Order: sequence, then structure tokens, then C-alpha cells
Amino acid sequence: MMDLICATRLTSDDFWNRSALGLSLQRISHDHRLKPRIAFENRRGLPSVYNERIDAADAEAILVFIHDDVWLDDHFFFEHVSAAVNAVDIIGVAGNRRRVPGQPSWAFPTPRFEWDAAEHLSGAVCHGQQAFGKVAHFGPVPASCELLDGVLLATRRDLLRERQVRFDERFDFHFYDMDFCRSARQAGLWLATWPIAITHQSSGRAGSPDWQENYDKYLAKWGD
Repeated sequence: MMDLICATRLTSDDFWNRSALGLSLQRISHDHRLKPRIAFENRRGLPSVYNERIDAADAEAILVFIHDDVWLDDHFFFEHVSAAVNAVDIIGVAGNRRRVPGQPSWAFPTPRFEWDAAEHLSGAVCHGQQAFGKVAHFGPVPASCELLDGVLLATRRDLLRERQVRFDERFDFHFYDMDFCRSARQAGLWLATWPIAITHQSSGRAGSPDWQENYDKYLAKWGD
């Protein structure tokens, strides 16, 4: 069994009838191994929602942390994610094989928001408002990484509990993924990209005031 954990500002009706993830889950609702765990009308930071599920008594063995603006283009989602987390500790769909001091994103090595060199990147993600969007190919997959994009992260619940890895609740919607990856690596966990087909509707909000506030917290915590 697999928990799909998502926080959305939408009501339950709007999530299931309008959101990319809600519509995707209805499309593959025949797969009862997938357990949607949705925080509707959410105003909390993502780490709070995610940690709550890690610690829940009824949490499933495999946890998938995912955004509500994601189309699941892969109708073998359960099989592919299960294979991934049995091969490596934490997986994502896009990431960076390296990390440099002060890096503000898995994709950008500096706050100038210029893409890192291709040899450091891995993964592929489609983009667009509808499912099966245009593919952005970042680099070979699978590949070991230092940083993963938080649009989709999957792992085994027992591993997070055993290594005492959690999402830091000082972050809300930015840098929670960067911080999580560094905490996981510090705990000796193996991060990698994996070939799982999704379409992401958003390109992020890097550079916004709330992004900058979280970046300052991130630098203060890690010292680089």
C-alpha cells in the first residue's frame, strides 16, 4: 500500500473536480493500493502536513509527497514507485548530482537563477496545464543526487522513522525540499531520480518575497 500525501488550498469538491492530482487519482481509482491522504483547505506549511503523515499510526509502508498541480501520466504509478523505493532510499523525478554552497534550488547553483550545467542534472518532467505536457529532459535517469525537486518525493516510512529524518517546520512552501534532502543525506540516505511520468502545471515562485524569507532561514540553518 502507498500513501499519496498532498496539501491543497482547495475544498474537497474542487480538488476532486478541478485539480490535476484529483482528476489523475480518479482516472486510476481502480488501483486500491493507492491511498490519497489530502489536507483540504490547507493553510499550514507543507512540512507540518507531511510530518503528520509520517507519524500517523495508520501510515502506509510507502509515502509519496506530491503537489496538487501534478498530473499522474503513469498508470503504472504504484509499480514504478514501489520498484524505486526498494532500489534507493528517497526518489524524485528531477534533481542535481551535486550541491554547491549557497545553492538556492536543485536546478540553480546561484541566486541568479541560471540553470546548472547539464552534466550535473538528472530527470525529466512534463510541463503544461493538461496531462501529457511537453517534456523537459534534464539528464540521464536514474542517477544518484544530492538534491531533488519537491514536486514529488517518495520513500519508505520505516526508513524515515529509523533515521529520524523529518521535514523542518520552520519552512513552509519553499526550501522544505532542499532542507529535507540535506537532512536525509546527513543521515546517510541515498537520493536518486527515477523514471516516473508526471506533468507539472507550475514553474515555481523562485525570487518571490516569501521565497527569499525561506532562503534566508535556509542559509541561517545550514551556514552556506
